[in-house]
Amino acid sequence: MLTLFPAIDITDGKAVRLVQGELEAQTNYGTPLDVAKDFVEIYSKYRSQNGNSRELWVHLVDLDAAFRRGDNRNIISQVVELLHSNKINVELSGGIKDDKSLDFAIKMGAARVNVGTAALENPEWTARAVGKYADKLAVGLDVRGETLAARGWTQDGGNLWEVGKRLKSDGVSRFVVTDVNKDGTLQGPNLELLNKVANQTGVHVTASGGIASLTDISAISELKEQTKGVVDAAIFGKSLYSGAFTLEEALALK
Repeated sequence: MLTLFPAIDITDGKAVRLVQGELEAQTNYGTPLDVAKDFVEIYSKYRSQNGNSRELWVHLVDLDAAFRRGDNRNIISQVVELLHSNKINVELSGGIKDDKSLDFAIKMGAARVNVGTAALENPEWTARAVGKYADKLAVGLDVRGETLAARGWTQDGGNLWEVGKRLKSDGVSRFVVTDVNKDGTLQGPNLELLNKVANQTGVHVTASGGIASLTDISAISELKEQTKGVVDAAIFGKSLYSGAFTLEEALALK
């Protein structure tokens, strides 16, 4: 089964959703802990009825750390503890840029850490981090066309294929691939991009950005079959919070 990653993006202590990474274009959805509690309740009910047939992760993003304007560590540690104690893994993203921030995220209980700009700008550190943490480290590839976006999507991060080749040679085992132009727009995922990254790199791909419906999740599930399991996970946020579908419905998909 496709691994599902409902997202919780946090800024100023609130759970929000952005449109194309713009902090000014945000919608507030309450406290991160309340959102996490909802996920726990839904997944606990699912597991009681279905056992462990589908794994659930939460993609947890510290937007303030990503934009270098503070952090939400206290709230995030509470959310991670709650989710972990209820058999939900956490992938933590935002502001992971050096040994200190990476080690802290792992010690906090994140099952995986998603590194963005630092992986593009500091190849030597990235290679060392992969050597230390292996598959606990993923790299976010935020893409416009064939160009990567860095520093909160405000700067050019290099060519997708050149950087992807380098990261693969460093031992990175997972890319979180986001079409920046799709993120938060509910326009559907860029299946062509996901397929191309999977086929050209062979590195596991988590799909992110644009998921608008259960049909989109099913399309990514089909892509998992087409890529022989290389594309194997999907992150969704805006569609869930806007009521396009429920987490219960997503978990029930085959």
